Amino acid sequence: MHISHTHQASRLQLNAQGHLRHFLTTEGLSRELLTEILDRAESFLIRDGRVRHEPVLAGCTVMNLFFEASTRTRTTFEVAAKRLSADVLNIDISTSSTSKGETLRDMLWNLQAMTADIFVVRHNRSGAAHFIAEQVTPGVAVINAGDGQHAHPTQAMLDMLTMRRHAGSIHNLKVAIVGDIKHSRVARAEIHALQTLGARAIHLIAPRTLMPVGLDQMGVQIFDRMEDGLRDVDVIVCLRIQNERMESALLPSAEEFFSLYGLTPERLRLARPGALVMHPGPINRGVEIASSVADGSQSVILQQVNYGIAVRMAVLSMAIQGQREQKQ
Repeated sequence: MHISHTHQASRLQLNAQGHLRHFLTTEGLSRELLTEILDRAESFLIRDGRVRHEPVLAGCTVMNLFFEASTRTRTTFEVAAKRLSADVLNIDISTSSTSKGETLRDMLWNLQAMTADIFVVRHNRSGAAHFIAEQVTPGVAVINAGDGQHAHPTQAMLDMLTMRRHAGSIHNLKVAIVGDIKHSRVARAEIHALQTLGARAIHLIAPRTLMPVGLDQMGVQIFDRMEDGLRDVDVIVCLRIQNERMESALLPSAEEFFSLYGLTPERLRLARPGALVMHPGPINRGVEIASSVADGSQSVILQQVNYGIAVRMAVLSMAIQGQREQKQ
């Protein structure tokens, strides 16, 4: 799992007033700033959970640069930008000039010439969003929609919003994260956010082949048995298992993973009564989680998607405001 340059990333993300101008990682951000993101997201939610329209990005152009496929994340960013009245362009990287040999830096400069205000970036290389944020002209915001095995900060924050809305507070929660911790940008982003927001304990549960070395130094508890790691937790976050892990020597088979680490009704009963069940999606039913649990009364998986729109609206609007402050 990629280790980020915490202080450098933190400085790059904030303007001179200490407000957000890029959103690259949850690491190094203050509790006050993460709480501000959650509060702003809450302000976009209507009582029944739907998301309101707010024209705060009218006249702005948001470009989704997805070098790696992700229908759900790209769609929610697009919906979020449009709810803020921005113009949205989805750039198909596979058919862009980068595939013809144009460098990433050259492509960015050309896109900036089209008066982009925000780049939403997903890339399979850790650190790509950070690199782009260093290259863009002043006034252009960069939002990390997932880079390699490094970070997926908006997914972490939508999960924080889900926990806060359904558990009342993140402070003092005991949270279990289950699955491919080693390759998960979601897991790392969530660990930093949970610790900053005052979670009481974080349990990481995975086979040893999918657990990175050194995470115990981050103040988390590591388990290789589901039954031990799930006891008395308030929230269970199941991570997606990529098919390539099944085809490598890291995991013997999907069936065996489910038998040892799948979230079943029996295992769910080890957690506290009413414990929340979460998953960043898309779900592999019968691999990470049983259908009866994914569709059960304790699951908030569908709500996560809706909250994701509100969180991405919050981040987009805060980044633009932070960039405008920086110009003044």
